[in-house]
Amino acid sequence: MRLYRANPADGIVWITGASTGIGRALALHLARQGYTVAATARAEDNLGSITRESVEMKGRIFTFPCDVTNETGMERTVIAIEKTLGPIVLAVFNAGAYLPVRGDRLETTNFLRSYQINVFGTLNGLVPVADRMRDRGYGQIAVMGSVTAFFGMPSAAAYGSTKAALNNMLEGLRFDLEKMNIRAQIINPGFVATPLTEKTSFRMPALLTVDQASRRIAAGLRRGGYEITFPRRLVWPLKFLRLFPKPIVFFVLNRLTGWNKRPVGPRKTRR
Repeated sequence: MRLYRANPADGIVWITGASTGIGRALALHLARQGYTVAATARAEDNLGSITRESVEMKGRIFTFPCDVTNETGMERTVIAIEKTLGPIVLAVFNAGAYLPVRGDRLETTNFLRSYQINVFGTLNGLVPVADRMRDRGYGQIAVMGSVTAFFGMPSAAAYGSTKAALNNMLEGLRFDLEKMNIRAQIINPGFVATPLTEKTSFRMPALLTVDQASRRIAAGLRRGGYEITFPRRLVWPLKFLRLFPKPIVFFVLNRLTGWNKRPVGPRKTRR
């Protein structure tokens, strides 16, 4: 059996985290290609503008605001999308947060919030969608990871570990999803200029725009391979670097990010 790949005639694309950054650019890109897109995010005002932008496009964008950390709300959103627009045949779980964590100012808050949004926010949508795709006998699910899943990187202990968890989680689920004709894909982009990366305090090599990233993601969704990762000039050296002993990895990452030249920060104020 040939594994399913979504096309505009089959049904709806659902994208979470669609109010800004990659999610917004991808929603607009897919609407231009003729897809009907259901866009979800907490920021309802930004969602309104994306709907207006899609009016003259081949496809359309409709908004379904919801906080991805609300498990019941996400299930209700899936029901509302399918009742209003039709079956979700492609779900892109893009919503995420980058909350910096530094070893010289450790606390649990940013870890907890990162896992609530990035990991459980993905699961809150994936579970009800996968159930419905199973009932229909087809579907396509894509989860937003990151190249920060490849290594621990400076200030990304929370963010990178959530993306590593998503990579591992989807690999494990893929064995069963494919039996049900549900294509699973992980998206591991390099550094992209978004509101998230504005918080990044280290050098980001091979930085892409959101439009460049959305075009590559859309192409990867059409191709259907398991991992969508780019740009090659960053990704392949990083993948190759994983073969080396950790001291070499730490040396290279320090040189790439310039982190070894930064002084230790001040201690955080104790409660």
